[in-house]
Order: sequence, then C-alpha cells, then structure tokens
Amino acid sequence: MQHRTQIRNVLLLGSALAVVPMSAWAAADAPASAPSSPAALEAGAPVGEVTALTDVVVTATKRETNLQDTPIAISVMSREALENRHVQSLMDLADGAVPGLRIATFEARQSALTIGIRGIVPNDANQPAREQGVGVYVDGVYLGRQHGLGAALLDIERIEVLKGPQGTLFGRNTEGGALSLVTRKPTGEFGMRAKAGVGNLNAYNSELHVDFAAIGDFAVKMDGVISTQGPVTKNPLPGEEGFGAYDRRGLRGQVRWTPTANFTADLAADIGKDKNTPFYSQLLNFNPNGLKVVPWTSTSIPSGSIRALAPIVQVNGDSIMKVADIGVPQQWSVDDTKGVDLHLSYRPNDNLELRSITAYREVAVEQYDNIAGAHRPPVVGPNANFSRYSLAGLWQHQFSQEVQAVGSLGDRIDYVGGLYYFKETASDDAATPSTNRWNADGTGYTILDPTPTIRGFRSIDRQSRAESESKAVYGQATWTPAVLNDALHVTAGGRFTWDDKSGVLSKVNNAATNFTFQEKNERFNPMVTVAYDVNDDVNVYAKYATGYRAGGASSRSLTYRSFGPEDIKSYELGVKSDWLDSRLRLNAAAFYSEREDSQIDFSLVTVIGASTRNTLETINAPGTTKIKGVELEGMARVTDALTLSASYAYTDAEVPPTRNPFSGVVQQVFIAFTPKNAFNLAADYSAPMFGATFKAHVDANYADATQAFDQFELKNDSSFIVNGRLALTDIATRDGGPSIELALWSRNLFNEQYVYRRDPSNRATIGDYGNFNTPRTFGLEAMVRY
Repeated sequence: MQHRTQIRNVLLLGSALAVVPMSAWAAADAPASAPSSPAALEAGAPVGEVTALTDVVVTATKRETNLQDTPIAISVMSREALENRHVQSLMDLADGAVPGLRIATFEARQSALTIGIRGIVPNDANQPAREQGVGVYVDGVYLGRQHGLGAALLDIERIEVLKGPQGTLFGRNTEGGALSLVTRKPTGEFGMRAKAGVGNLNAYNSELHVDFAAIGDFAVKMDGVISTQGPVTKNPLPGEEGFGAYDRRGLRGQVRWTPTANFTADLAADIGKDKNTPFYSQLLNFNPNGLKVVPWTSTSIPSGSIRALAPIVQVNGDSIMKVADIGVPQQWSVDDTKGVDLHLSYRPNDNLELRSITAYREVAVEQYDNIAGAHRPPVVGPNANFSRYSLAGLWQHQFSQEVQAVGSLGDRIDYVGGLYYFKETASDDAATPSTNRWNADGTGYTILDPTPTIRGFRSIDRQSRAESESKAVYGQATWTPAVLNDALHVTAGGRFTWDDKSGVLSKVNNAATNFTFQEKNERFNPMVTVAYDVNDDVNVYAKYATGYRAGGASSRSLTYRSFGPEDIKSYELGVKSDWLDSRLRLNAAAFYSEREDSQIDFSLVTVIGASTRNTLETINAPGTTKIKGVELEGMARVTDALTLSASYAYTDAEVPPTRNPFSGVVQQVFIAFTPKNAFNLAADYSAPMFGATFKAHVDANYADATQAFDQFELKNDSSFIVNGRLALTDIATRDGGPSIELALWSRNLFNEQYVYRRDPSNRATIGDYGNFNTPRTFGLEAMVRY
C-alpha cells in the first residue's frame, strides 16, 4: 500500500511538471514551447521550438563514439544527472539509478562496496585473494579492490555502465560488465566552480574546481571535495561514534602538456580519505523458529530452547532505529586511497593514435564495526561478554601499464589493439573481541577493557597475503563492407590473458599457520558483433561475448580453501533507435548468459568463548548457471522545457544446487542483490525565469526484493525510492562577474524505509537481524561559477 501511494505521488508530481509550461512559468522572460500531441509529431506537423535530444559520447570501444551507434548495452549518467540526484559517491547509486546496476555494502560497512550487473554480484569479494565480477575504472585505470570504492567522486564528467561481459577490451573480472568513470580534464582556460551546502543529519558538502589559464603548453586543473554526514542511528555510549555517518574528502591535481598538435600528456595524482561508520544492525524479530523460551537468568539452555532477550534489548523490524538500544565502542573506519596515472597520446597521422596508460594506486583500510550490540551472538547470558567488534585491516598496492593502438585502415576497418600488465599485492588481518559485559539481571551492562581492540594487542582471527600478476594482449576490429549501402558492420575481437596468483594464510585463530594456494590460468576471450543500420536512426545488433573471473582462496576459511575461476558466455540482441526527429529515443537489449563454475559463498557463524567467528568457504557450483534478462531505456523531449526518461531491467538467474561444505547437504543457492524486476522513471524541467533558469528534477526507482546471501532463500524488502531537486541557475551578478546557482535537493523524498540486508544466520540463538536503508536526507546548496 505504501509503494502504491508513493507511485501515485510521483505520477501526480510528473503531471504537475508536464503542465508547468502552461501555467506557473508563463511570466518567465521567454515562454516555454507548448507540448505537441504524439499524433502531430508522427504526422510531421509543426512542433514549435522542440529541439532534438543531444548526442551522448561514450568510450566503451576505447574510442569516442556516439552512444546510439555503439552496439553495446550502455547506460550513461551525465554530470548533470549525477548532480540532480545529489550523487557524491558510488554509494548513492544504490538507490537504483540504473536498474541493471546493483550496489550494496558488504555486511553493513561503507568501507567496501559490492557492485553487480546482470546477475554477476560477488557477495564477499573484499578479501585479498578474491576478485570482483564487475570492473571499476577511473579514466581507464582498473581499481583492483572493492575497498575504497565509496570515496568521494572528484569532478566526474560521466559514468558509463557497460552491461554484459567485457572480457575482450577490459579483461578479467568483467563478467557482468564494467563501470567506467570519466573525469573532466584541464581546458587551459581559466574557470572556477565553488559549491557549498548543508543538510539534515548535520550534513555539509563543499567543492572547489579550478581550471588555470594555460602557461605555455601546460594546462593545470585542481579539484577538492568534502562531503560529511552525521549518524543515522545515534550511539547512546558517550564519546563514541554513531552509525551510518561519513566524512569523505578528496583532492586531485591534473597537468596536461600539449607541446604539439598531435601529442598530449596527462599526469594526474589524487588522494582521498573516507571516514565512515557502519549502518546499525537491528534485531528484526525474536525466536522466528518458535523454540521454547527460557528466562534470561537461566543458567543453562536445554536443547531445542532459546534464552529470552535481556530486558533492554529492542526488536524493531519496521523502521530504522534513531537511537541504538545498546551503546558500544565504535570508531571511524578509515579508507585512505591515493594514486598517480600518466596518459600519453600520439597521433602520427589522421588514421592512427598510439596511447599509453601508466598507473600506480594504493588503498589502506582500518575497519571498526560494532554494529549489532546484543542483536547477534555472543549473547550468552548474565555476567557474560557480548557485542562483537569486527576489527580488520587491508593494505593493497597495484601497478598497471597499458599500451593501445587505435586507428583505421581506409574507410572500411576501424581497429583497436593493446598490451596490458597488472601487478597487485594485498594483505589483511581481522580480530573480533567483545566490548560489553552483561549485568546479572540483563537491565544494564559495562564496557570492557579496550586493550584487546588496539592493534598489537588483538587476538587475530586471520591474517593473509595475496599477490597477483596478469598479462594480456587484445585486439578488436570493425569491418564495414561495401554492400548494403554501408549499413552492415561486423566486429570481431579477442583477448589472451595469462594470470599468476598466489597467497598465504599465515594466522588462524591467533595461531601461526602456513596454508598456501597458487594458481595459473590462461584464457582466450573472443567477441563477435554483427550490427545493421536499418536507417539513419535505427540500429540493430547481435552480440556474442565472453569473460571470466579469476579464482582464489577464502581468507575466512580455516584452511584457506581455494576455488577455481568462473567463465561466462553471453548472447545478446539489441536495438537502438531515435524517432520523431530525434526527440524520442528507445533502446532495448535481451540477453542470455551461461556461467560455468560459479563461485558460491557458504558461511557458518560459530561462538568461540566470548566471541564469534564467521567462517566462509567458497565452492565452484557444478553445472551451468543460467542468467537471462531484458533491458529497456527510453527518453523523450516533450517540449524544449520538459524531458521524460524511463528504464527497466528484468533479470532471472538460476544457479545449480550446490553442496554446502558445512552441512554436506546439496541445497538451492541464489545470486544476491539481483532483483527480478527494477525500473526507473525521471522528469526534468528547465525554463527561463526572472533572468535566470529554473530547473526541476524528480526520479523514482523501484526494485523487487532480493536475497542478501548465496545460501539463504530469505529475502530483503522491495524498495521504492524517490529523489528530487529544484534549482535556480545562471543567476547573473554583474557584468563580467560570476553566475550563481541555488538548489534545494532531497534523497528518499518520501522517507521510504526498507531492509536492504537481512541475515538469518542466528535464528536458532536469537533471531534475524538486518540493516535499513538511509532515511530521507535533504539540503540546500549554493554554487558560484566563474
């Protein structure tokens, strides 16, 4: 009922925006064009001043192409779209801005993100020897770890979401696709943008972007960002951090050297600090298995029974708790990222460009996660220790080198070829001491000596190190034969990859071990696409693509159990089309994928004394995982002032039953965080007003309920999130002075609250616990632009 009410509200708001040109803004400096009827547009009748949709440039094929002419399923979020949604980090895209793209936290921690496309969603890829299933790139540089992906975004020009395997041009670990972030480059002309804003939950954000005037052949650009928010759930323990807070800061400098018209060198360096706290894990229910309940003060728990809750423990499965029921020690988790990259481009002639991308990156994480209080074991009883403090560190550094040749052979063949090298070293450790101790009657607790939480005094659950080296050579060419009026385009390509990976689990349960693994893999990943231009505005294509995700070992395993790589083959049919003189754009893709040796996670939570251990084993599922789906995207320029857009994704995945290594039982398994149905609707309005420009944006995002774990059928909640923004832009100050923009924004406008992660691991000892999404946030922003 709540979803239906919110959908009705969005439709009403969309209707209001549609009639805006006819009423409220009639007094604007220049009247907006009246919308024309679809019949009139089809008949070619006069349509006033309605202009066409703009072309979108993408680099999915390693060269700049028009989105509508590129035979790949791609969704693009422009700089303006990101601003309209108040997207400050990739975390903000978890609301479903792109229906086929799924982003979630690992556990409830903001320090590591799970990113999935088309049902390829690795649930726990944040260990040193685990890999992602979707490649994340910034200006062509691969980011090897999920850690640090929640950092503040630094002046992004656009985000390209490439759907389906990208193993030929982008390499391993791109089974589901690739997320490519493209930043704004120095222009050599002076310009400055300064932004500041405030919001609820003690939020504050500021940005400064300065393009300096060129000095000789050099252009310089500097970007700085600060984005902070206070806790969503307060921690009642004085002096400790709350839950769901963040403080993200980033700084980047770029230098572009252009000594000649055919040579460019871009050097960039960035540094970021992402301080965050996890979302509070609430007890959603108690004793869902219906066991016999014995009093809290009982000295023993008979088989088939469960201890009653302590009197101060609260159960709330309906809404996010504003104040936690249990106060616990909680510090900031800190992700430090840094990197430098050098891009070289040389064009010896009009038909060839030679490129080099050299990059070095580091990420260091100190994680503090005390999110559950008494909402999961160990909750042993009177005078017992409880509240599991997950303390972990991860340190990674990587070097990559890529050389590309992009060119054309006459008018019939366009090609790209390259060599790639990647070297990574990553290590981690983890400890889980308890921080609280129950009083005898369960009405209070004391805080334990913090010494076991301090690095150097911890009892280490696990400690591991992994190294990976990858080499590849790839090539792809598109041939347009001199038949069918140059309407046929055949693309073929392939990538040879050689991987060498090894690791050691050096400590388990604070005891030295020497468990190791090593694997070497060779892969050839081909791709073939046949595209046909039905006319200048309609293009259809059929595509066969492959990819693979490297194997590894689980550092959460007691024996460092290794697992092999997984491989995927994908078949896709698509159409891209513009209609009504490019005022209506409709794109569609249907796909079917077969994945062999799917990597499936099984976990077992055990109580060890006054703490718990989460043991995780990864198994290659037998047989073939089948994933099929449909993706639709549409956009319409209704008037010069009003643009409507919509997108939809249907994804159905079937994983073969797999043997649980803990129970020995063959069971049904699932793909996490993959809704069967998801859609997005948006309306954008822009018109002159009082010598400036008024802009309004609203978007609505729905997703079906999903699983949170591979091994559990229990689902999270469905979601329906609405975002909005109103802005007055291009406010002139004086001749030659800056322009000003004022904006009011809201995320989760209707304060929808849903469980995005539901965990049934502890049903036999207490109940299900889980995490709610961020409640409504809103704020004001001002920007000055020179």
